[in-house]
Amino acid sequence: MKYRNVGKSGLKVSEIAVGSWMTALASNAEQDTAKEVIHEAYENGVNFFDCADAYSGGEAEKFLGRVLRDYPRSSYIISSKVFFPTGKGANDWGLSRKHIIENIDRSLKNMGLDYIDLYYCHRFDSTTPMEETLRTLSDLVSQGKILYYGVSEEWGAARIEKAESIIARYNLHPLTVIQPQYNMIDRYIEHEIMASCQEHGIGITPFSPLAQGLLTGKYKKGEPYPEGSRATHQADRQINKLLTDENLDKVEKLQKIADSLGTNMSVLALAWILAKPCISSVITGASKVSQLKNNLAATELAIPADAMSDIEKILDFTPFERHVG
Repeated sequence: MKYRNVGKSGLKVSEIAVGSWMTALASNAEQDTAKEVIHEAYENGVNFFDCADAYSGGEAEKFLGRVLRDYPRSSYIISSKVFFPTGKGANDWGLSRKHIIENIDRSLKNMGLDYIDLYYCHRFDSTTPMEETLRTLSDLVSQGKILYYGVSEEWGAARIEKAESIIARYNLHPLTVIQPQYNMIDRYIEHEIMASCQEHGIGITPFSPLAQGLLTGKYKKGEPYPEGSRATHQADRQINKLLTDENLDKVEKLQKIADSLGTNMSVLALAWILAKPCISSVITGASKVSQLKNNLAATELAIPADAMSDIEKILDFTPFERHVG
């Protein structure tokens, strides 16, 4: 496993992280599989495990905390997030000082931890002054309850710039990391966000690197969805919206490049992200050990320049720039 610093901080995380968003915990068999995936990841050098207070109503935090208790606390990085409702009250959601303070204690209790390494704002809260949120997160760093804090994709470049000005004005602990959606198909952070992060030394830990499964190559144009795949059961149908003829044509062409490099589509998609120096770690999901092992192979794939050029031609992406005159 290879490790990278999170932005300009001294924190080092594995290039591949394991996330808990889609982790199934409903049955004992599912829990056993999830535990096996986490143990296999750790034994292969993964030190970064991502979670959130909203995942499975808090059960994902409890589960992850129990499993990682098998290892020395200093040997792994654990993250969680705050924003979504954890109760029915008017203050049981958002990024107010009250909700953040109450929920960090809830997350620490769920995980059985004294501190959380990375703590993200899961979404942007337009009902709370940004200064209040940032002061609270900085206070948590001072208290030792969290070591670093970050934000989600919804903050955007303008909000990141505003946050940086507030942090500088009040000499707060720095904004260290952002967790956006980012993959070959969805590259919106390259318009503005990526440049802001590079300028301020903010690390990027993207989620959904395989575009909900589109970039695994298992979906084929004109063919039925694979039995048991996300497209057959996902409640919010996110993957189904991505399964357009245009996207499937791109994946078919990308698959040929993967074949020529002696790898598979998933590994190519992950390695493509890791080829960008501003990326600190890629948050992956795995419902079984074989998927995890395949994801880990991405750290060993260096995509040749000619293949990278071919990939960019297929993706046909141009960052937005407005020219006048």
